[in-house]
Amino acid sequence: MAASEKTFYLETFGCQMNVHDSEKVVGTLISQGYRQVPTVEEAGLVLYNTCSIRDKAEQKVFHRLADYKKLQAQGKKFGVLGCVAQQEGHKIFERAPHVSLVCGSASYRNLPEMLVQIEQAGMPVRVTGLDDRETDECFETEFTARTNPHRGYITIIEGCDKFCSFCIVPFTRGKERSRTSDSVLAEARQMADLGYTEIQLLGQNVNSYHDPAGKRLFAELLSAVGEVPGIRRVRFTTSHPRDFGKDIVEAIDSNPALCDHVHLPVQSGSTRLLAAMQRLYSREQYLERVSWMKSAHRDISITTDIIVGFPGESEEDFQHTLSLLDEVAYDGVFAFKYSPRPNTPAIKLDDAIPDQEKSRRLAVLLERQRGIQQAHNQKHVGERVEVMVEGKNEARKQWIGRTSQNKTLNFTATSPNIELGSYVWAQVTRAFPNSLVGERVV
Repeated sequence: MAASEKTFYLETFGCQMNVHDSEKVVGTLISQGYRQVPTVEEAGLVLYNTCSIRDKAEQKVFHRLADYKKLQAQGKKFGVLGCVAQQEGHKIFERAPHVSLVCGSASYRNLPEMLVQIEQAGMPVRVTGLDDRETDECFETEFTARTNPHRGYITIIEGCDKFCSFCIVPFTRGKERSRTSDSVLAEARQMADLGYTEIQLLGQNVNSYHDPAGKRLFAELLSAVGEVPGIRRVRFTTSHPRDFGKDIVEAIDSNPALCDHVHLPVQSGSTRLLAAMQRLYSREQYLERVSWMKSAHRDISITTDIIVGFPGESEEDFQHTLSLLDEVAYDGVFAFKYSPRPNTPAIKLDDAIPDQEKSRRLAVLLERQRGIQQAHNQKHVGERVEVMVEGKNEARKQWIGRTSQNKTLNFTATSPNIELGSYVWAQVTRAFPNSLVGERVV
């Protein structure tokens, strides 16, 4: 590819960390003279940033690569990034010979060198950037190309040391590696100078953060980011219950910039099943953390993740999960059917739950939670809440905003000129399970 023709297309699947990783990749490629294009057809380099959390992720990747193969004759080059790249490694070259690059997330810092190898090769080459499992480095780059001009992500910790029996993340993202709090704060100040008003701190287990310089605990880093001039909202995800301390709640209570929302995945309401999942806490210990949040001065929204149909999950275990929904009264639940992942201990467990039963349990759980959310959101009717404006639904003539509690509020306004990214006040007039409706108030 000539320098003037260096174009790339990047497709991203997966979590917020994958999305932010893609922002880093885009920024790195642009710094190397590449131009991002909106379609595969326009691109000389086609990249696929993958996620391996869900069932059959590998098959989906190889199906997509098969679709891309017909474009090889046009001189395009292909790369697979992310978790499936790390998981499958050289197998990708065997099953998709037209792929030139396979790169895990911790090796993105080496992309410039790998791209040079691909560019200069007169024939197809295979360049591998699989993560060194012993690395202590975090991928940091000054070339991040952020897609949202108002809300930005900052990765503060990568990897996971928990080894839950169902989870592939430790095998694809490696061990926990934290950035220094000084580097995080420097990036936060830089973002504030660029006009960002909301920051979301990211990590597979974000609250497991350990400052390599020993200057700040996670709760102290949260507060420090919230004190950066210009930053109005600070969020963080995803927290692990084992490392969730009362000091996090105290930080939220004391710093208005920290949002009234905590995502605390429980996965199951059964202590027996939590032990089988190797979650490192009991139902009672989880509820203790919930009690800290419910005792806070601020009204903290709590959301969670739940897996149904884990091997050996009895009907009694499932009922424990349903009763947990009632006891906590979550503001939102992301629920999934268990799917076995390669290399994980759970893949060897007996007593698999039939898929039909998994589907039944998932439907029951979601219906129960829908009622809880409807009742919970109904309590907001009549309240005045501040929202960050994210968009507009022209068909309904409604603006779309998000509250500090991470709830979507669709509101009307007499003013036709509201800037995206601005903060306005609205009064809630109606409530639905997944959103609120309101009117702007001055």
